[in-house]
Amino acid sequence: MSTTSADDKKVKRKSVLIATLLSVLFPGLGQFFNRRFIKGAIFFLFAASFLISLNGFIAQGFWGIVTLGTDPAIHDSRFLIINGILAIFLTIFYLFIYGWNIKDAHIDAERLAKGWVIPSIRESFHNSYDKAFPYFLVLPGFFMLLLTVVLPLLFLVFVGFTNYSRYNAPPRNLLDWVGFENFLQLATVPIWRETFISVLSWTLIWTFVATTIQIVLALFLAIIVNDHRVRFKKLIRTVFILPWAVPGFVSILIFSALFHESFGAINRDVIQPIFGLNIPWMSDPNWTRTAIIMIQVWLGFPYVFALFTGVLQSVSKDWYEAADIDGANAWQKFRQITLPHVLFATAPLLIMQYSFNFNNFNIIYLFNEGGPAVRGQNAGGTDILISWVYSLTFENQQFGMAAVVSVIMGLFVATFAFFQFRRSRSFKEEGQI
Repeated sequence: MSTTSADDKKVKRKSVLIATLLSVLFPGLGQFFNRRFIKGAIFFLFAASFLISLNGFIAQGFWGIVTLGTDPAIHDSRFLIINGILAIFLTIFYLFIYGWNIKDAHIDAERLAKGWVIPSIRESFHNSYDKAFPYFLVLPGFFMLLLTVVLPLLFLVFVGFTNYSRYNAPPRNLLDWVGFENFLQLATVPIWRETFISVLSWTLIWTFVATTIQIVLALFLAIIVNDHRVRFKKLIRTVFILPWAVPGFVSILIFSALFHESFGAINRDVIQPIFGLNIPWMSDPNWTRTAIIMIQVWLGFPYVFALFTGVLQSVSKDWYEAADIDGANAWQKFRQITLPHVLFATAPLLIMQYSFNFNNFNIIYLFNEGGPAVRGQNAGGTDILISWVYSLTFENQQFGMAAVVSVIMGLFVATFAFFQFRRSRSFKEEGQI
């Protein structure tokens, strides 16, 4: 009796091993061995389709991304990079299906060895539909994300490792892989190093100062307007939100005219009559930066003000009454009740405000096109990283260096947002706060 049981276990283990090895040998064979014929046919057809295309598009894609072409009259290095990225996507997708096929064959074989009865086609369809329905809904958006976000980002990263510039731009020329040469130039060549440090420093200062001031101003005004002693609240809120209602590029162009050194109303009608000065808003980098920060505060605080106003109206008055009974002063109520409540509800959006201003191209370009010029640099005095990338790409056609700066800029924003979102209580699951 024990010998028969041991023999049965050996047979079952052998069948599991055979099903697994067959699925390793070629997708679908393990499913055929397990008598899951429809599932096996799906895996088999998918693998066969991939192998057929392997000699065509996929092989050509890998060849192109390695060589970047051999004949400028035939090959365009840019399209070869894109085709190579698509070939990588397809290969990763195939490997995922291949691994899934092995795991599926192994699990089914173990279940059959334990006496599991293979369901009918109808039951299999309903079981698969119930389990896979959410994935079918997500897949279209996932593939769109790959094509519209991941593919351009990877292309950008790959371009950063090439010598793509105006002097060897396709399709007239072929690109070459240069490794980390562009990154080394950014760190060692004086004009690139000084420009990058200057632009990065100003970008960080601009992001922190402009965003923090607009948040603080918005919070201050929201608290004032929310006070029960203030009348005409609706009118005041409407007035404060008006700058947000006007299109941003229109406001920036108007401010650009107002700050003009020669005919601008700020110098002509305010500064000169009162102080007798003519401030160089457009020609001095420090004054231009000051003007841009003031404009951004004007443009940015209404949105944050609207957020804070909505949150403050949801704070229970009972909390403040309890604080009054405990003898808390105004500062203690603000610190212990108002501020935590506001930050908890708006922290993700406030983080996005910092990320937005880090890449706020519109105000930098529309106000003074990143100027004024600075001696010894190939960027303007108010250029931030995103506007410098625009200048490198469309004006100087330094595509490789622009890609390097873009990669560094993306790492800054992604790292900042990741750690801040991780620390934000709004992104924690219920019960983990």
